[in-house]
Amino acid sequence: MSLAPRIAFIIACLAPVTGMMSVERAAAQNAPITIQHAFGETVLPQAPKRVATVAWANQEVPLALGIVPVGMARAGFGDDDGDGIMPWVAEKLDALGADTPVLFDEGDGIDFEAVAATEPDVILAAYSGLSREDYDMLSKIAPVIAYPRQPWTTTWREMIQLNSAGLGLAAEGDALIAQMEAEIKTAAEAHPELAGKSAMFVTHLDPTDLSTVNFYTDNDARVQFFHDIGMASPQAVLDASTEGKYSGKISAERIDLFDDVDIVVTYGGAKLLESLKASALTARMPAVARESIVMLPNNPLGSGASPTPLAISWVLEDYTALLAEAVRKAQ
Repeated sequence: MSLAPRIAFIIACLAPVTGMMSVERAAAQNAPITIQHAFGETVLPQAPKRVATVAWANQEVPLALGIVPVGMARAGFGDDDGDGIMPWVAEKLDALGADTPVLFDEGDGIDFEAVAATEPDVILAAYSGLSREDYDMLSKIAPVIAYPRQPWTTTWREMIQLNSAGLGLAAEGDALIAQMEAEIKTAAEAHPELAGKSAMFVTHLDPTDLSTVNFYTDNDARVQFFHDIGMASPQAVLDASTEGKYSGKISAERIDLFDDVDIVVTYGGAKLLESLKASALTARMPAVARESIVMLPNNPLGSGASPTPLAISWVLEDYTALLAEAVRKAQ
């Protein structure tokens, strides 16, 4: 079947699915593999041989386990050399002696035709923002491993658990998690000043309009990583973390809600810091006044602050050092 009829067939055959999350642990030899997620139950009759991934970083699970996807999403944010792959992914491909897989351009959403053209046996999307329609369309191409609860709230551990289970490699996924937890523990022990300090991750701010402060909640992987290294969330972030929301916002007129924040992590540079200190509202925030702020650039380090299976090891030392430097300004 050519691509155009295949996609027409996909659209014509959409069917609703329901369900909640759980993973039936299954080694490759113990097919079928059954995984439940936010959109229902996915069953694979056998361990897949051709793996495609969509959305941010899902390709890192099969790569970490020695499997090269037939296709994966092209990197956007933080791809400073413009080749469509992050440096930690490039390093892993080199280590595996593999060429770059087909890259799906998701600038305007998932490219269903491109995914179908790779003829996958499974599509990994445990960390993603798939809509119900996206999921149903992809499911007509191959079985899909979706997120466990809400869009973009999958932790890096859950990403590994779900995607590795979808590969028939749940035990190997558990071993990968243990290895990464050991690396994180070592990094945290190297910076004991981080323990117990409060941190919040502010989303991209516009230096010309600081009337609203947008931030990630405890349901976001970036904030969950703070907890991995022993840091805590301030009360305003905890209060906004209900109903599975991965982001929150407040008017800058209520900036006093962030008085208990020791450090802030955000994307930007010197110009943004100057604007924060010049604003009559944001300047009242203690973290701004003492400059206990980590300004992440639009490069791999900034991108790696969103923890993923291969990125964590790549940025861990530099990122925790930046967090520790900011904490020292708060003491």
